[in-house]
Amino acid sequence: TGVILEPLPIDRLIAGLPKAVANLGEDHWLDAAEAIMTTDTQPKAASMTVDTPSGLVTITGICKGAGMIHPNMATMLGFIATDAGFAPGLLNQLTREIADLSFNAITIDGDTSTNDSFIIMATGQSSVQIQSAAEPSYALVRAALIDLARKLAQMIVRDGEGATKFITIDVQGGKTEEECRLVAEAVAHSPLVKTAFFASDPNLGRILAAIGYAGITDLDVNQVQMWLGDVWVAKNGGRHPDYQEADGQRVMQAEEITVKIDLGRGSAQQTMWTCDLSHDYVSINADYRS
Repeated sequence: TGVILEPLPIDRLIAGLPKAVANLGEDHWLDAAEAIMTTDTQPKAASMTVDTPSGLVTITGICKGAGMIHPNMATMLGFIATDAGFAPGLLNQLTREIADLSFNAITIDGDTSTNDSFIIMATGQSSVQIQSAAEPSYALVRAALIDLARKLAQMIVRDGEGATKFITIDVQGGKTEEECRLVAEAVAHSPLVKTAFFASDPNLGRILAAIGYAGITDLDVNQVQMWLGDVWVAKNGGRHPDYQEADGQRVMQAEEITVKIDLGRGSAQQTMWTCDLSHDYVSINADYRS
């Protein structure tokens, strides 16, 4: 990825390819993770193994991203490789599903870019060969791939430009997953919400306002419940009668915070991960090219 409208030095890239190919190695994952960094403060990599009825599967991935992050993916690169074998059509479908559950469920600043990629590569070098979703190994490998992709995606949020807090937005009780996603995205994207988190200010109205303008036209606000961490802050659309400002502030001062919202409309659920918006974010992006 790079600055939009700034041409890449193609001649230098082509000239460097033979040396890069000659230096290929099985243990160069960290080198690759460092090579794709831009405003990242640290490389992002993860690996795991999963034991299936057909044998052991290894999954390893790297990614990069710290700003201009908002679904769909935006300025990020993600690469996951597994030695399991997959039918191509099945892997293509699974890759899209995994993207929606991980890299398309994060936002740092609500901005997007022209440059992004998420690729899953299945080498087929292990004894595990998956041809259909009905096979016993499929569910195990699928769950592991989702877990690893989420770990990588959350690394991006934790390394967000100027970020000081990692925030989970968990929306439950929707009629559909899509309306839950709308609410989660509205809250996670709101500059007013994100700056309140930076200041450790439990400004409940900002979060409730984002729920209201998320786009659910028939939302009954009297059914909405909300929690900050373990504190029930909004009951039936209004301030919980037992809520104390000090309890909300205690939660907001933590480095990791969960906002739970129950829409009271059904059984659908969606989760997004975001970060706060700080002075440093402005500084980083104000002089990005200088």
